[in-house]
Amino acid sequence: MKVLFLGDVMGRSGRKAVADHLPRLRSEWRLDFVVVNGENATNGMGLSGDHAKGLLEAGADCVTLGDHAFDQKDMMQAIEQDQRIIRPINFAKGAPGRGYRLFDAPGGRKILVAQVLGQVFMKRPFDDPFSAIEPVLKSHPPGGRAQAIIVDMHCEATSEKMAMGHYCDGRASLVVGTHTHVPTADAQVLPKGTGYLTDAGMCGDYDSVIGMDKAEPMRRFITGMPKSRFTPALGEATLSGIYLETDDRTGKATRTKMIRVGGRLEQAGP
Repeated sequence: MKVLFLGDVMGRSGRKAVADHLPRLRSEWRLDFVVVNGENATNGMGLSGDHAKGLLEAGADCVTLGDHAFDQKDMMQAIEQDQRIIRPINFAKGAPGRGYRLFDAPGGRKILVAQVLGQVFMKRPFDDPFSAIEPVLKSHPPGGRAQAIIVDMHCEATSEKMAMGHYCDGRASLVVGTHTHVPTADAQVLPKGTGYLTDAGMCGDYDSVIGMDKAEPMRRFITGMPKSRFTPALGEATLSGIYLETDDRTGKATRTKMIRVGGRLEQAGP
């Protein structure tokens, strides 16, 4: 399978970049499945039902969330109405929606997408992500019901993301980190066949402070005093993420490639 995973969509600029580029990329790169992390797509905090619909209409097959999953209150209903939206498995026991799902892919194939939240340096305590993902991996062995398995590891610490990659090695097709909005340069296939990238980066304006207009974050760093709310930067966004090719028989990754399309960053594609 040919899979594209795009990192955190940041505000209006990120949504526009997905709408402008993704339909063309699906065709040019002959993509079988696209996952988009959308948890910052609405004003940089959470995802509204309407904006989730826009990402899906642009070509996403699945939209993942994160620690801001329900910052937009209508997501409580939207996630129940559209099962293509995935929240973290370990968000909260009473949270609506689901943390993983088996999706249909072209040619009668299946692809499983799951998301987990890390614990290190996160603002609120979440359940252990390793024990949360274990039952999913155990019930979907490589070469079984799913021809590919994608795990979105949404967390702050690079070490925790790396640990999850090695924990899933040989049992998932891809483990990709989200949340920190800065793309890392370590796309690889791990020793047992799992594709890995510590952070996919963001789909947002990189002339910013992790997607936010520079003025307020810089004021707070320099003076220690807030003056106004953070607002997403509105310049041209770069789509950032990872391209993955898998072996349908084994579910293992055969190729990974970092993706950057549009905006300020150096361009890269498969």
